[in-house]
Amino acid sequence: MYKSKLEFKIIDITTINCHCIVNAANRTLLGGGGVDGAIHRAAGPKLLEECKTLNGCRTGQAKITKGYDLPANYVIHTVGPVYSGSPSDAENLINCYKNSLNLAKEHHLHTIAFSAISTGVYGYPFDKAAKIALETTASWLVENENYQMEILLTCFDDRVYNSYSNYLDSYTGNNKYLKKH
Repeated sequence: MYKSKLEFKIIDITTINCHCIVNAANRTLLGGGGVDGAIHRAAGPKLLEECKTLNGCRTGQAKITKGYDLPANYVIHTVGPVYSGSPSDAENLINCYKNSLNLAKEHHLHTIAFSAISTGVYGYPFDKAAKIALETTASWLVENENYQMEILLTCFDDRVYNSYSNYLDSYTGNNKYLKKH
């Protein structure tokens, strides 16, 4: 039995044993640098072969593949925005999280680990991305209260971890998933 929760920690996403991990992919879904390349390397060549059949992915959308050689059963690939400061950046990043969670739910998955979408070469500022990640995932848990989902936001370094932690320190709302325990 699963219990809905939201947490974050510094961990290598390719080592997590869960139902699915979320890859911060590029539009081709054919691998790249950063976490995208690391996930493709860890999953093995069958991941690339399956990704070739998906015909890419638009920004803000999500597609699912098997996890192959990863401990995770599935990989959800989502394409985050390249940060420009435009209001559409936030909308697209929100959609990455929502669409990934909805896709996981459609496939009856209950444990999901997210990479820090768009914070690498796509340049999304850590603090802004952390606020969106935490608020969007916490809101999704409330909106889907009858569906149990364990969400882990993975951090590749202290900067990402501190961005999540600092946001929670300043949070004054009433979403129970955003309270420090």
